[in-house]
Amino acid sequence: MQRRNYTLVTEFMLTGLTDIPELQILLFVMFIAVYIITLVGNSGVIVLIRLCPQLHTPMYFFLSHLSFLDICYSSSVTPKLLTDLLKEKKLISFAGCFTQLYFYVAFATTECYLLAVMAYDRYVAICSPLLYLVIMSQRKCVYLIAVSYAAGFTNALVHTVAASRLSFCGLKTINHFYCEGPPLFALSCSDVSLNELLMFVCVGFNVISTMVTILISYTCILATIFKISSPRSRQKTFSTCSSHLIIIVMFFGGFFIMYGRPSSRQTHNLDKVVSLVYIVVTPMLNPIIYSLRNIEVRNAFRKFLGRSVFQHM
Repeated sequence: MQRRNYTLVTEFMLTGLTDIPELQILLFVMFIAVYIITLVGNSGVIVLIRLCPQLHTPMYFFLSHLSFLDICYSSSVTPKLLTDLLKEKKLISFAGCFTQLYFYVAFATTECYLLAVMAYDRYVAICSPLLYLVIMSQRKCVYLIAVSYAAGFTNALVHTVAASRLSFCGLKTINHFYCEGPPLFALSCSDVSLNELLMFVCVGFNVISTMVTILISYTCILATIFKISSPRSRQKTFSTCSSHLIIIVMFFGGFFIMYGRPSSRQTHNLDKVVSLVYIVVTPMLNPIIYSLRNIEVRNAFRKFLGRSVFQHM
């Protein structure tokens, strides 16, 4: 009987980043440049790994999927953000909101598991180099990728289905620039305890399981590195996983800032800034970090560029 009094919500309104027109135009120019660099940089990494035989190893197989996830992860939010910066009313349909929520959660969770898989790959490469290609066979690499995607899309399905069953009673302004769980729950006039429990359990399990894998892998890696007598060899060995470590710190650092703070200390403006860095900026930096810090990627790019110029001439 109470459901008859509910207002049918067919769309939501996003508060966005700012209401100042001049600032909106400046942000649009800045973020569209970042988005283009993200698409070009990550696509370039995928094409380079695909075309260069010397990069056909498990490490770069996982890196190509990381670049693909960065494109998808950023594209789930950034295009809508860019169009909203040019609009006075930032509306999103009910179906569009939950579609955005689904793919955002799916790609973010998948990347979380992929970073753990890449840590395991570095562990095998450094701690068992003679058995590396045997342990990290093509079949096992495909299996690990499949598990990562399955975990991501299953987690997203659980949260999206649970959120779509909520009732919304007239209030429809989401205090964010995209559809995220907590701001969406705040608009519901029904009980959200199940949604909060699912978020606590699923997010906790995903983060703890992946972080434990990463910590164990790098503990073993550091133990192996410290046993190397030559400082030069030690530095060379550590450099093979330094780029991955930087990306892990960036990814999980932003995640803990957004979700690890007590709710009483959360501020919407800080959440928006952290989300911008987490969703828009970080996917742009990942290919740059791997390109600048990885000798094999730089050498492969030079050879590919030189071969292309020679064929053109």
